[in-house]
Amino acid sequence: MSLEGFLLISAIIFCIGLYGALARRNVIILLMSIELMFNAVNIALVAFAKYTLPYTFNDHLGALLTGQVFALFIVAVAAAEVALGLGIVIAFYRSRTSVDISEANLMRR
Repeated sequence: MSLEGFLLISAIIFCIGLYGALARRNVIILLMSIELMFNAVNIALVAFAKYTLPYTFNDHLGALLTGQVFALFIVAVAAAEVALGLGIVIAFYRSRTSVDISEANLMRR
């Protein structure tokens, strides 16, 4: 599979996540859409690292793992985002018994 194929898959997944983030009002769907966008960026980073980095570094392994290291950081940030986001969703649901994002414009009931 070529770089263009990976980038096309990444763009499709990112657009699906963007649509879900903009069109849906459920907070859980919003968090899942953000995760889709993170994973699309991971696919693009790893594809760029595989196909575009020159092998001019002294350590060839460092040149090959650049995209994977960035992807690992994105996965760590996504895990923190999910933990924090689910905590906020649970607190929001307990206070309003709904997970509709349009009700989140007020701090108190």
